[in-house]
Amino acid sequence: MSLLVWALCGLFSMIGALCYCELGTSILKSGGDYAYIKTAWGPLMGFLQLWVSVLIIFPTSIAIISIIFAMNILKPIYGDCETDSQPVRLLAACCISLLAFVNAFNVKWATRVQDVFTAAKLFALVIIIVAGLVNMAISETGTDTFQNSFAGTSSNPGSICLAFYSGLFAYGGWNYLNMVTEEMQNVKRNLPLAIIISLPLVTIVYIMTNAAYLSAMTMPEIKASSAVAVVFANRLLGVMAWCIPVFVGLSCFGSVNGSLFTASRVFFVGARERQLPIAMGMISVSRLTPLPAVCVTCLISLIMLSSNDIFSLINYFSFANWGFVGLSVAGLLFLRWKKPNLVRPIRIPLVLPIIFLIFCVFLVVMSLYGAPKDTGIGLLIILSGIPVYFIFIYWQNKPRIIGTINEKITTSIQKLLDVVPQETSVTAMIEEKQDASKEA
Repeated sequence: MSLLVWALCGLFSMIGALCYCELGTSILKSGGDYAYIKTAWGPLMGFLQLWVSVLIIFPTSIAIISIIFAMNILKPIYGDCETDSQPVRLLAACCISLLAFVNAFNVKWATRVQDVFTAAKLFALVIIIVAGLVNMAISETGTDTFQNSFAGTSSNPGSICLAFYSGLFAYGGWNYLNMVTEEMQNVKRNLPLAIIISLPLVTIVYIMTNAAYLSAMTMPEIKASSAVAVVFANRLLGVMAWCIPVFVGLSCFGSVNGSLFTASRVFFVGARERQLPIAMGMISVSRLTPLPAVCVTCLISLIMLSSNDIFSLINYFSFANWGFVGLSVAGLLFLRWKKPNLVRPIRIPLVLPIIFLIFCVFLVVMSLYGAPKDTGIGLLIILSGIPVYFIFIYWQNKPRIIGTINEKITTSIQKLLDVVPQETSVTAMIEEKQDASKEA
């Protein structure tokens, strides 16, 4: 049953990515969901998506992946003993802080980290798949787990929904290119090409990886383990078992780096649209990096590490994320009706966004049933953005003292972090420093 869930998660991710192909090639703005929701549903809904991205979506994603990183790195040290939560959270905090420094210090470093650790992830998955296939071929018990595959399957809608949440979280990132469309070359060609190549490949790799796990472990063992890859490696790889948790941890390290890198782009767009503080869209004069955005993301992600339950974090993230993904796809349908003459280089069959929207609604509604406390907290955080929007964004004729305080805070941040607004201000500041150096 778990392999079926993985396959369906890959299929729905593919359908969603195709929907985002149409959105990304017809609305040529960076920002992803924020840009699409703001275009279709107006500034309030756009701000709520941005609000949730700042407080929930990016920070919880980073916190979850950093915890998985820490669990895998520490598992060889703890062996068969239960991994203590305090060292896990401490190492996860070090991971976030280090990568925040990298992203704040040098953009080229961040991109190189991404390339290296993506390769590590693929290498680890190839090792797992090959080991699993060999085990199925030579072991008498290698295919035992696949007998009576649906035995013990839960029919509870809430459990099914949460299973999809966990599976879809692993496929997360298929819409990240939409957040940087302004920086892409030939978007109309490269965006769909990237999706068509990557998602089927990722789906096949994930299914084969989980089949490999099932060849060496029983379902109760998989459920009981906090680091499945480690247990799998100990059983099949012998003295080389240490390499799997290390490579899995490295892949998570790269994923945290990618999330930090992407978050800064969304904050840039929000600040440019005057729906986030201007300081969030500023960049370092000396490093040309989005220093304030990286610092804020890092701080909130560290706060998220205080949660003892990783599945609660996934529920916070998934409820908010899939609610707004559904709203983006609903915007696609709305724009088909409201703006029929909008240039659409890619126009997908209407049935695909309808199917995907129904699936998003199912995930959101069932999560309220399956995890009412976690999703209720997520909903309250979303709704808390409404008064923030009307007080700080919609209300234009605010008392002069509020504007004065805002200017002083912005100026203080600029002085503290040595940052300036994007675009021409950076060039002017750099030229000024160069001229001062020559005069000296």
